[in-house]
Amino acid sequence: MFGGTFDPPHVGHLVAAVNARHGAGLDRVLLVVANEPWQKTGLREVSPAADRLAMVQAAVEGVEGLEASDIEIRRGGPSYSIDTLQELHDEDPSRELFLILGSDAAEGLDSWERSERLHDLATIVVVERPGAEGARPPAGYRYEVVSVPLLDVSSTEVRSRVLEGRPLDFLLTPGVIRCIEERGLYREPG
Repeated sequence: MFGGTFDPPHVGHLVAAVNARHGAGLDRVLLVVANEPWQKTGLREVSPAADRLAMVQAAVEGVEGLEASDIEIRRGGPSYSIDTLQELHDEDPSRELFLILGSDAAEGLDSWERSERLHDLATIVVVERPGAEGARPPAGYRYEVVSVPLLDVSSTEVRSRVLEGRPLDFLLTPGVIRCIEERGLYREPG
């Protein structure tokens, strides 16, 4: 499971997902689109979940082993990784679960909702992020570190580029660029 706001999903997300799949030997990676991302609430306006899901679907189209997931959107309400992992476990208790996180997020796991349950449900797969190299989960978590190319791209930067009319090529897949254009995302209202 690789959860996120994905507002929008960029090449850094995809590079992390494919490298985590390969490095940790995973069968598949679900890119789980948060319904209401609790860590972003009140900080900024988040695009509608349906738009973010459509962009993730466009981003993973044709990429072996990556799948867009609407599990948190279907559940509704605030999105907590622990609820999603529990639901995936309940669907198939024999399934081995992995939670893919950037090193910056892994370091703060103890602040997550019901984080103590993560110890039992999943192995953390840490992918290093620029500025947080070497950061690891707090003591007590099962984890492994996967090397990925460090790409300094962020959704915040991409949203700014759209607003300013700057190029998006090679930061987003062509399908995501098309989705943003067709849905009129990240532009001034009017």
